[in-house]
Amino acid sequence: MYNQALEAKNYIKKQFKGNPKTAIVLGSGLTSIMDELTDKVEMLYEDIPNFVVSTVKGHTSKLVFGKLNGKEVLLMSGRFHFYEGYTMREITFPIYVFKLLGIENLILTNSCGGINTDKVSPGSIMVVNDFINLMPSNPLVGENDERFGTRFPDMTEPYSLELRAIAESKAKLLDIPYVEGTYTGFIGPYYESKAEIQMIKRMGSDAVGMSTVPETIVSNYLGLNTLAFATITNMATGIQKMKHSHDNVVKMANEASKKLALWIKEIVEEL
Repeated sequence: MYNQALEAKNYIKKQFKGNPKTAIVLGSGLTSIMDELTDKVEMLYEDIPNFVVSTVKGHTSKLVFGKLNGKEVLLMSGRFHFYEGYTMREITFPIYVFKLLGIENLILTNSCGGINTDKVSPGSIMVVNDFINLMPSNPLVGENDERFGTRFPDMTEPYSLELRAIAESKAKLLDIPYVEGTYTGFIGPYYESKAEIQMIKRMGSDAVGMSTVPETIVSNYLGLNTLAFATITNMATGIQKMKHSHDNVVKMANEASKKLALWIKEIVEEL
């Protein structure tokens, strides 16, 4: 794993001269931030050693280096999911590469379903303050490489209090309403059943989706400061009356994307 990540890191470093400290993972439809980048250098996942490619509508498959508000950043335009048939290690491989590239801050974004009707509705942006892992495994299962991190990493603060404070101050500056809440990672790719949503609700979750949790686990393992935004594109099964549609998810995410892009742009300026 370490040698594979090193091989990918060396390839990426040949493509640009910069030294970014922040990486951003873009979820379904949340690509407006790409329009805010200057001095872009794009790399197809298929050209990067040991990377897989995204197969989901609304996700491209490229790594993009550029400047956001004058700050160098790396963007993953398209992420990987367990339901695509990839292993947990394959899903999170880019995060290991980011660590070797010198990344210190990781910003995760996703599109997901709302559960807590007292907090969220379609179009809401939720800053994630904790997670529940309902996926069948996690990316740290298996032999541990101490060059990356400890065998038993702590998850007391999976999402950085410092980064969340910066997000709060920038939201006030931009007059962007948001909530904080718990995100549950579900295997997918089907939308959860009514009974499953009731179970997740009783566990204390405010939103549910099919990503983010594996990257969060690995970023904490690697010692990266992590911030996550969940865009509520629909209410979960049994809460909304109509059936789910991925096209509608992408459409709603596109509508929220510009607001989130401006917010992240301001946050990056502080990092």
